[in-house]
Amino acid sequence: MRRFFTVGSRTLSYLDFGGPGAPLLALHGHYNEASAFAPLAEALAPQWRVIALDQRGHGASDRAESYARDDYVADLAAFHRHLQVGPVAVLGHSLGGVNAYQYAGRYADRVTALIVEDIGADVDVDWSFTTSLPRHAPSRDALTSALGAAAPYLECSFRQFTDGWGFSFDIGDTVASQQALSGDHWKDWVSVSCPTLLIRGTRSEELAADHAREMIARRAGQARLAELPAGHVVHHDAQAQFAAAVRAFLSELGNRPDSGSRPERRPVAHAR
Repeated sequence: MRRFFTVGSRTLSYLDFGGPGAPLLALHGHYNEASAFAPLAEALAPQWRVIALDQRGHGASDRAESYARDDYVADLAAFHRHLQVGPVAVLGHSLGGVNAYQYAGRYADRVTALIVEDIGADVDVDWSFTTSLPRHAPSRDALTSALGAAAPYLECSFRQFTDGWGFSFDIGDTVASQQALSGDHWKDWVSVSCPTLLIRGTRSEELAADHAREMIARRAGQARLAELPAGHVVHHDAQAQFAAAVRAFLSELGNRPDSGSRPERRPVAHAR
């Protein structure tokens, strides 16, 4: 079900996929929106209730004047307060992954477990793909054709306007967001204290294998690495394996609907 809430003068939107399960907050990456997690929500139900945010400037949420790191984290804090669900597990892909671990690092008492999908602690975004995106197409088919192999990864954000087809995100805003995402975020990564699963696509061009292993090493005993046969968008390329990895990780921690309150924070073994 689509819902809305306000943060200051802006409106943010989210999808609550419902069900009796434990809440799992999900944060998409650039070019995407909350609906990208529909297959994951279906795969995890009924044990898990996925609640996915359209982050600022994406989907049905309002555009913003700023896409700075602190702004995204503040949105997540407001989203979490709005839901009134207590401490939760948080999952994020790419942009959403950095937002998720920065939130977990800064608000340790609010996050019981963290899943970060294919993004590093030292981020250097190349926004040339963004600036090459078509800004207008006469039809959905024309937009799909213009995107080529990238079309399946962006189609959840396709929108029809009065003069043709485009995206639910603004290209200029996305470049600003990507510029703000670039940087050294090691301090946030190592400050996370909850059990963490880092998921990397073996064909990823965004998260190198060596960097992923360094991330695990710097949080030895707290984080593990899962590598799946996929590119950067692991939840799309390896849909079933991704859902299975998330389910196994959370269930192992005792973060289940019938487990009561906050799970015990046991050390997590390093696994490849």
